[in-house]
Parts: sequence; structure tokens; C-alpha cells
Amino acid sequence: MKINADFDKRVVVHSEQMEWLDSPMPGVSRRPLDRVGGEVARATSIVRYAPNSQFSPHVHTGGEEFIVLEGVFQDEHGDFPVGSYIRNPPQSRHQPGSDEGCVIFVKLWQFEPEDRIHIRLNTRFMQAIPHRELSGIAVTPLYHDEIEEVANLDFDANANIQMTMGGGAEVFVLEGELTEGADKLVKHSWLRVPIGGSLNIKAGSEGAKVWIKQGHLQRVNDEIIRVQNA
Repeated sequence: MKINADFDKRVVVHSEQMEWLDSPMPGVSRRPLDRVGGEVARATSIVRYAPNSQFSPHVHTGGEEFIVLEGVFQDEHGDFPVGSYIRNPPQSRHQPGSDEGCVIFVKLWQFEPEDRIHIRLNTRFMQAIPHRELSGIAVTPLYHDEIEEVANLDFDANANIQMTMGGGAEVFVLEGELTEGADKLVKHSWLRVPIGGSLNIKAGSEGAKVWIKQGHLQRVNDEIIRVQNA
């Protein structure tokens, strides 16, 4: 299966306008944003757990990265409320579910194979700091290595950024509204910018909060090969 699988193209998806698709597990549904592969896939999705639903125990051979958007996500490692940012590296294992139900933004099979770093952050208790170069922007760093950088950005009203993305980027709107080029992005809109592309973002009159991941698209081909061989 291929969904938005040409990583040389800019893509915008307004996930709130999409239908929920059932997963193989009862009570778990998803909205695919990009995907290369079958049930084992390099994938970016919005996933919804109905109350009292869960997945069977499994190993994340290619790693898992997610943000909790609604409700409380749970596994044997704890309860993760709205605002939680989690990285479960390759070969990590868990049994996810939710007693009250939850919605997460999740990325699968997008880690370096040797990565073994677990990250569990509650961004609601993290202090955003003014960006060193961009006026009207505050940043909450989430993760950084030699390939990628992940952060939340808080935009003041009408704040603007213009950046060239040498290693590509993804932007996911957590709160508020903004424009990027000719597109208006609203809550839970997702934008992918290819390698060498640019971002020209302007926040709306009430500001915005976004999750941004940059630099990582340079390793896409290696990821896809690993998925197809899994």
C-alpha cells in the first residue's frame, strides 16, 4: 500500500476531514497520512483508541514515535495524557491501549536501526523558550540527534517564519491556525516538505502551536527498504 509515498513532493492533509478506517484490532481506527507497506509499514497516521480498547503485545521492530492528542494513552510503562511525546526505539515492546479512549499522532518505522533511546515527555510541564533567531516564536525541544530535530513551536499572533529545509520537514498543527504558502492549516492538519523545500508559515490572529520534525527525510529510502524486507 502506498499513500503520499512520493517523498519528493510537498503534501498537505487535513486529517479532521478524513474518515476513520478500521484497523485489524477491534476498537482501534486510523487516518493514514503517509504509508509505504502493508500492515507492517513505514507510516504516519492519526490513531484512535475507543474506550477499553487495546492492541495485543508487540515489538516495534522499526521504532515508534507519537504524541497524545486526546484522552490518555496507556501501556505497561504508564499513563500518558494529552501533550505526551513518546519515542519507543527499535526492538522495544509494549501492549498499548486506553481505558477512557485516546487519539494519537504516530510515526512507525522511522528510526535508525541501532537507536535504543526511550523518550517519555509530558510537554504540558515543559517551559517553552524564545527562539534564538525567530521573533515571536517559542520552542520546546523534544529530541535531537545527528540526523533529525523534533520540537514544539509556539507562534505569537501573526508571527512568521521562513526556513529552507535541507533535510525536509513535517509540521503537524496542535492548536490554532496558520498559513503556509497558499494553504490554510488548521488543528490536526499535516504538512510534509521535501528535501530542499522551504517553509513560509504565518500564524493566525490567535497564534498557533505546532509539532515540527526536520532533517529526517534524508533517510527515507533506507527505511523503506527495511520495511519491505521485514
